[in-house]
Amino acid sequence: MINSPDWGRNYVCANMFYKWHVFSKYLLGTQDLRAEIYRFSPNTSQFLLVCSWDTSVRLYDVPANSMRLKYQHTGAVLDCAFYDPTRAWSGGLDHQLKMHDLNTDQENLVGTHDAPIRCVEYCPEVNVMVTGSWDQTVKLWDPRTPCNAGTFSQPEKVYTLSVSGDRLIMGTAGRRVLVWVLQNMGYVQQRRESSLKYQTRCIRAFPNKQGYVLSSIEGRVAVEYLDPSPEVQKKKYAFKCGSDGFVNIWDPFNKKRLCQFHRYLTSIASLAFSNDGTTLAIASSYMYEMDDTEHPEDGIFIRQVTDAETKPKST
Repeated sequence: MINSPDWGRNYVCANMFYKWHVFSKYLLGTQDLRAEIYRFSPNTSQFLLVCSWDTSVRLYDVPANSMRLKYQHTGAVLDCAFYDPTRAWSGGLDHQLKMHDLNTDQENLVGTHDAPIRCVEYCPEVNVMVTGSWDQTVKLWDPRTPCNAGTFSQPEKVYTLSVSGDRLIMGTAGRRVLVWVLQNMGYVQQRRESSLKYQTRCIRAFPNKQGYVLSSIEGRVAVEYLDPSPEVQKKKYAFKCGSDGFVNIWDPFNKKRLCQFHRYLTSIASLAFSNDGTTLAIASSYMYEMDDTEHPEDGIFIRQVTDAETKPKST
């Protein structure tokens, strides 16, 4: 589940068991790569950063269909983020937070958590890197030095983070949702409980900063608003995302599906839009829903999306 940054209205819901289709370009060298998450460069759709359970972080040149760079952790890499077009940050099961210079291929061990790092995010409004860990802490990092700029205890393990302006929206174990202001981490701005029954898997903020979308492990999606007033809270709702084998693009404000893509070879592990909203990267990677059985090889596919697929129709 991700948001389309260009229009701030549409969200993609990835269901299970996808098949490849002719509208996507296969990214070479991604077979047998169980991608966990990936990000496009902040200023171009040319470069795609991919982190994987094979302990690697890779930089791909999308138009050239080639891998530019690869570096390693000592455990599965669970998240990565660009600080700027030339520096990437990553963390995972080895508890280590790394910064890698993509021009010089030099890396810096910035710091550690006491348990696996699940989330790595950059907040440009505050110019701070944010990490969330299963050690029940969130840490802020000054990317200029780089160094730790604060450690903040959480009530449960951190499963997902999303930056919304200067606010941090966090999902933890116990179905908790916490909203912080990054300039003042001394208190929690909002404490919520997920409206979904099962464990939170992913949170992504609206680009217009008015709310967020939350998904859970059983395949339901909730559309939530940050304004706590009863009038605004009446707008929130939830729906079933499927397990029907398709990628869907939604207009969450009008509660309408705009487009459904064809199936891919196997499960969808992650999705990412380029910052201009024109390119969608899709990781087709078996998620062991049926245990360790024979399955199609993993791969990353690149799809150029159109206005007809992603913009709400005028009424």
